[in-house]
Parts: sequence; structure tokens; C-alpha cells
Amino acid sequence: MNKSELVSRIADLSELSKKDAEKALNSTVLAIEEALVQGEKVVLTGFGTFNVKLRKARKGHDPRTGEEIHIPSLKAPTFKAGKVLKEKVR
Repeated sequence: MNKSELVSRIADLSELSKKDAEKALNSTVLAIEEALVQGEKVVLTGFGTFNVKLRKARKGHDPRTGEEIHIPSLKAPTFKAGKVLKEKVR
């Protein structure tokens, strides 16, 4: 499902116009992004948790040359599905 299909589904389920459904989706995504940038955890009970984890610096290899390279540490967004979502997907 892509974004336009998701917007259509939200509009159908919520009886909103597609324009309003897209505004709602964009606002939700923006709010989650802003929280993650500030280092906050976003918990949607029953659905899941968005979080930011720090990946440590490590050594890797350049696949073309085989040369060892340094990969710096970075912050990566993560998502962990909640219990209710996991049970529904089974």
C-alpha cells in the first residue's frame, strides 16, 4: 500500500474527504518525526512504539576494494510492533 492508497483508505474509514485525510496523515507523520528528532519515544498503545536508537561506530569493508573503512555512529529510527498488532498479523 502506498501513500495515496493509504489516504484513500483513511478517507473511507473516517468519512473524511481525501484532502482532509491527507492533511491528517501528513500531520501525524510530521508529529512523529518531530518527536523522534527531539529524542522522544512515541507510543501508540496497541499499535507500536517509534524510538531512536544509537548505532555504535564500527569497522566495515569496502565491497569494491576490500579495504577496511570506519563507519561512524549514527542515530536510527526504529519501530517495534505492539502486542495487539502482532496478534492481528498472525
